[in-house]
Amino acid sequence: MMNFRSPSHTSSAGVMVRACVSLVLLLGLAVRLLGQSAAEAPATRDDILALFNLMHVRDQVEPAMQFIAKQQRAIIHDNLKRQTPRVSPEDLARLDQFTTDIMKDLPVDGMLDDMVPVYQRHLTKSDVEAMSAFYSSPTGQKLLREMPAMTAESMQAASPRIQALMDKVMERARQMAQDNQGKKNTPSDTGK
Repeated sequence: MMNFRSPSHTSSAGVMVRACVSLVLLLGLAVRLLGQSAAEAPATRDDILALFNLMHVRDQVEPAMQFIAKQQRAIIHDNLKRQTPRVSPEDLARLDQFTTDIMKDLPVDGMLDDMVPVYQRHLTKSDVEAMSAFYSSPTGQKLLREMPAMTAESMQAASPRIQALMDKVMERARQMAQDNQGKKNTPSDTGK
């Protein structure tokens, strides 16, 4: 004897099974999202600005930019003196004043505003919390105090390498200019 079930009974069981499976999948997804949400929540603008404040970023931007400008000024002076041996001290002083004037107009607030979304793309809320905990510690505060000196000394140590690289770039540019000038002075073969 065969046991036949009515079509309405089969479809009711199928609907119940699909509903249960869907419910289990949704609950699993919800548990996974809830578990990750705290750890992977994006850092807010306020989170990043608080981190910047703790790290004294505003206080470090201007001196860092001034140091970079000083390094660049020395490289530019050296290159100008090599390219134009007759450059006067007055010309160099005007160039230095121009650089100083530009640095006075450095928009620190605008730079910080530009940095916030970059930090938000790379750091989660939990990352910022961990960094804040570190930078609040004595070791973190020491690192912040010593970082400007370490950066300046590192730049000074790397300066000869940077200068050597700039020399190669300038030599290559001179060679390209000479090659280009030589091509202009050579008669064209189009008349043959």
